[in-house]
Amino acid sequence: MREEEKNTSKKTNIQRLKNRRWALPAIYIASAAIILAGAFWMQNSYNDSADKSKEQSQTTGKGFKEPAVEVNSKLETIKMPVADSTDSVIKKQFYDAKADAKEQEAALVSYNNRFEPNKGIDIAMNDGKTFDVVASFSGNVTKVQDDALLGNVVEVEHDNGVVTRYQSITDIKVAVGDQVKQGQTIAKAGSSLINEEAGTHVHFEIRKDNVALNPQDYFEKQVSAIQSASDEKATSEKASSSDKSQTEENDQLDKNLDQSGEPGQILDGTDNETDGSSLDTSDEG
Repeated sequence: MREEEKNTSKKTNIQRLKNRRWALPAIYIASAAIILAGAFWMQNSYNDSADKSKEQSQTTGKGFKEPAVEVNSKLETIKMPVADSTDSVIKKQFYDAKADAKEQEAALVSYNNRFEPNKGIDIAMNDGKTFDVVASFSGNVTKVQDDALLGNVVEVEHDNGVVTRYQSITDIKVAVGDQVKQGQTIAKAGSSLINEEAGTHVHFEIRKDNVALNPQDYFEKQVSAIQSASDEKATSEKASSSDKSQTEENDQLDKNLDQSGEPGQILDGTDNETDGSSLDTSDEG
């Protein structure tokens, strides 16, 4: 009996829903609205995550760009500061303290009856014409100076106290603060009062901690070679200084002995000679 009542009740409820024709469409619409709302929410969440990931990627990318440029500049090989070196000639060499007398004399710069050692190299073209002066390797322009004596000056600073200097130039194309890349045109070759005999040329220097180095020792070598050479020189100078100090100490000791007296004298500041009575330590009696 109860079972029949339950079945009858179910049929009645279903019949009621069927009679309400608006009920099923309403359920469908509500379900569709819920599904669409969920999809819209998920899409927004995905877009937000994508934007954040993109921003993070861009930030990370920016963070890695600068070190990449720095690493590349350290891997550069030092080049001659001319666009085309095949037709170039060195008018005056770097003054090398270890060179022979003839080479040293040829590397002296004469001006106003004075002779100065050439602290760089003077490069010209065989035809004597002007040419593009380019950055030997990448760096930051720290000095641009008009100077009739030197023929104008541009200095480019690099890592670890290394500076390249370009003199005897005209039509300068860079300014202080510019970042220049290797091979970028800096100026045109010009002339200078201090070395008129070189004609149209560029005077090029490499300095490490303000000490002039021979550029030809570093062409086609990596920038790190300058640091290595500087470290070796410092170690050598330190050892030489230590040897010199030891020699001076020994010389001073010998001098003190000479001033105190000849061997066989008492070293007490007097000139008493060592006779038998003064140094006789045998027992009397």
